[in-house]
Amino acid sequence: MSFASDKPANEENDLTLSLPKESGLGAAPYLNLFQDFWCPPVYVKGVNKFQKHFDAKDNDVFVASIPKSGTTWLKALTFAIANHQRFSSFDNHPLLSSNPHELVPFPEFMYSYDLHDQIISLSNMSEPRLLSTHLPFPSLPQSITKSNCKIIYISRNPFDTFVSAWEFFTKIKSVSLPEFTLEEAFEKYCNGITVFGPWWSHMLGYWKESITRPNKVLFLKYEDLKEDTVFHVKRIAEFLDSPITQGGESTAVIENIIKLCRFETMKNLEVNKSGHIYNITENKHFFRKGEIGDWINYFSPSMIEKLSKIIEEKLGGSGLSFKVHS
Repeated sequence: MSFASDKPANEENDLTLSLPKESGLGAAPYLNLFQDFWCPPVYVKGVNKFQKHFDAKDNDVFVASIPKSGTTWLKALTFAIANHQRFSSFDNHPLLSSNPHELVPFPEFMYSYDLHDQIISLSNMSEPRLLSTHLPFPSLPQSITKSNCKIIYISRNPFDTFVSAWEFFTKIKSVSLPEFTLEEAFEKYCNGITVFGPWWSHMLGYWKESITRPNKVLFLKYEDLKEDTVFHVKRIAEFLDSPITQGGESTAVIENIIKLCRFETMKNLEVNKSGHIYNITENKHFFRKGEIGDWINYFSPSMIEKLSKIIEEKLGGSGLSFKVHS
């Protein structure tokens, strides 16, 4: 006997079974090709629900990224900037006792794991709601793309993104992942078979939107944020129309926010040394090195040549480029 309530679940299972699948670089035994991006099967359902049921508000702020490109740091900075009036004290700030991924959650993950209480809490979050997504721009719910809500996107040079992803996914012990060698994982990455990838189309989707609608999408590079943090934190504050960019104390406030969100500070907090996000990923795995140019310790000359050619081929003519630090 089947019940009406079984139908959506069966439809979702049928959808997942009908999708192309490949072993790839990501937190799953294999990835499904869904809406032109590679998605872990467990998230296909969540993305569907997110697209159908999420109701964006005009003052929502989304942090968007492909995994391992600086998401955790951008979440912390955005939370501190957007909530400065609520949490003006840096001595007992929420970032000192909560992981940035708890404070700026992923709706597509909530819907995937049927975190009912958290899904309900989305509508009760204090405004402006700060949320995040790893979805490519074309797969965002229409309520996000058609509303006045803002998106801050962070990108990272593809060399360091690969190394960070490789290290991250090899450390996750709670799921059964393919045991790739570094070279095998690199081939997957070069072919775009990486979670929420291909990485080049992911970046280009937000890049082009940031040019077309600069008031909607702010496009950042991890390397730029590291090299001139004050300048780019001011850019984020201005993009969010934050009052901290006005007044004589703005420089001191911005410097305090940067200090609060420093990699070393967050990595050494007790909350980020223990605990899990969605009962899957240990908080400590979100804080590895936070460096630019660590890829040089992993890449062979042939790997450097191959990825350089792919970057040139995929990003050439777009206006988007990356400094490769070595």
